[in-house]
Amino acid sequence: MAHAVFQSSSLACSSSMDLSNNSAKTSSIFGSQLRSPEIEQTRLRFLDSFKRNITVRLKALMESPGLAQDTIENKPKFTRVSNEESDHFKELKHRFLGFKKDKYLSNLEHYQSLAEAQVPKFMVIACADSRVCPSSILGFQPGEAFVVRNVANLVPPHENGPTETNAALEFAVNSLEVENLLVVGHSCCGGIKALMSLQDEVNSSSFIKSWVVVGKPAKVKTKAAASDLNFDQQCRHCEKESINRSLLNLLTYPWIEERVIRGKLSIHGGYYDFTDCTFEKWTLDYKGSTMLSDSTCSIKNREFWT
Repeated sequence: MAHAVFQSSSLACSSSMDLSNNSAKTSSIFGSQLRSPEIEQTRLRFLDSFKRNITVRLKALMESPGLAQDTIENKPKFTRVSNEESDHFKELKHRFLGFKKDKYLSNLEHYQSLAEAQVPKFMVIACADSRVCPSSILGFQPGEAFVVRNVANLVPPHENGPTETNAALEFAVNSLEVENLLVVGHSCCGGIKALMSLQDEVNSSSFIKSWVVVGKPAKVKTKAAASDLNFDQQCRHCEKESINRSLLNLLTYPWIEERVIRGKLSIHGGYYDFTDCTFEKWTLDYKGSTMLSDSTCSIKNREFWT
């Protein structure tokens, strides 16, 4: 800051010299090399005032060292955070280089073919929860599954309009022509807890609440069927019920329903319990019946992987 003041002072001196030169030029223009007394007095008063102001500002700076010290001490402390971030990315770099060496270069022909096109057999709709990675749980390799993840692995009905999830569905079904749609829910889902905690008729600016309300039919059905259970048990019940609701919502998309009826596409539900590492899988049984009207999800091929 003091540097800035001194810089201003030098600029002021330069300005005063310019003023002197200008006044001299002015007198010369009017036929005299002498400055008029009035101009000279005005110039001297201006310089005297400017010097007094600089003196006061410098004195204030010297007498208030605490201000500068506070400014230094109050600077945000980014060093520790930056070091932690650097450590995190060092680990990611190590993993990436390991992947490149052990997988990419060892299967170079396969990865080069993936660069040209993808032909996945699965589209997976899973929760964004960091503990529920479909590729880790189910062993999907690059090119095998087209994956979209959102809060609580919900599928909104067709009439709700465009979202990231149904945009991915449209691409996977109509362009990639996947053969299987798999909705994967999981235990201890925070999105389902948010859904079960929603108060009726309450408007909220929360993005989470505005999203999980998609699963309200599952919540209503859970409350009717499991009202005698405690809240955590109701949430567990709703975690599976919301998967079935999403399976039904998939059928509200005409291009999905048409392919299911033709046998070109199958719809599946999955539930991953990471408290004991078990997986439950089932398949929607739909042949163009009135299943949608009574909100009953008819299933087949139920399996438990333990």
